Amino acid sequence: MPSKTLILGSTSPFRRELLERLAIPFETDSPEVDESRLGGETPELLVRRLAESKARAVGLRHPGALVIGSDQVAILEGEVMGKPGSPERAAEQLRRASGRTVTFLTGLCLLNTATDRAQVDVIPFEVTFRELDDGRIRRYLAHDRPWNCAGSFKSEGLGIALFRRMSGEDPTALIGLPLIRLVEMLAAEGIVIP
Repeated sequence: MPSKTLILGSTSPFRRELLERLAIPFETDSPEVDESRLGGETPELLVRRLAESKARAVGLRHPGALVIGSDQVAILEGEVMGKPGSPERAAEQLRRASGRTVTFLTGLCLLNTATDRAQVDVIPFEVTFRELDDGRIRRYLAHDRPWNCAGSFKSEGLGIALFRRMSGEDPTALIGLPLIRLVEMLAAEGIVIP
């Protein structure tokens, strides 16, 4: 059992489910940060900054805790694809991704609020999509409704059927919380799992 309180700085049910896999107690708290991209900021710097900003925002309310912050972007041909927010934008994103490879960058931060030590990393993961026609896109969107998901799909749901190939060191990074790297960060704070 961790000696410090562990806080997941996210309200995402997907990140919560992932963290539950580690079988350690934790709480959740919602980070209130502006997620706008700064001028000239690369996607990697964006997710790194936002992951740490989220951890620090939550950390202000939890002195003496370990706080996890995470953020993710999808990149297609050098352009950041945000969360679609609507069925129309989701369909447009999936049409663009059809037959192409999308790179997902997930920023991860573990902040020790007692020492102000922040471990921050960016974990990449690539997904190559099948050729997607409008009928397939429409049927998929009606099923998973991924309006708040970077890239317009849920790989933990039916979205897996849209892929031809996945490539990366940590498949949980695709869902938004890279557990392999998080376990290493927790170990550096004295929390060994299992």
